[in-house]
Amino acid sequence: QVQLVESRGGLVQAGDSLRLSCAASARTFSTAFINAMAWFRHTPGSVREFVATIDRNGGNTYYGDSVKGRFTISRDNDKNTLYLQMNSLKPEDTADYYCAAGRGPVLTRGTAVDYWGQGTRVTVSS
Repeated sequence: QVQLVESRGGLVQAGDSLRLSCAASARTFSTAFINAMAWFRHTPGSVREFVATIDRNGGNTYYGDSVKGRFTISRDNDKNTLYLQMNSLKPEDTADYYCAAGRGPVLTRGTAVDYWGQGTRVTVSS
């Protein structure tokens, strides 16, 4: 099974920036089982929310409406690592952030995800 390990999140103030990373197990990005990767987030009082996704070669990206213009997803296939650059953070961005990977060209729904990271906590204070 593919293993995805997120970096530690943190506690930041509104308006700050934070970069998350997700390291995949060896050969993950070069296998037929991994194409698109994505970030989702979840809070106890809400459903799982799509954040961003990126295709295998990094040429196409899509973002959830709530993060457009503030977050940037990227990947470094040589390092088997996915990134999420979060700028202008808001208190409503507070959530557990999950790295995801799958066979599909894009991953905008959780049902399309084949592999999940364990999640990392991001807390944004006002």
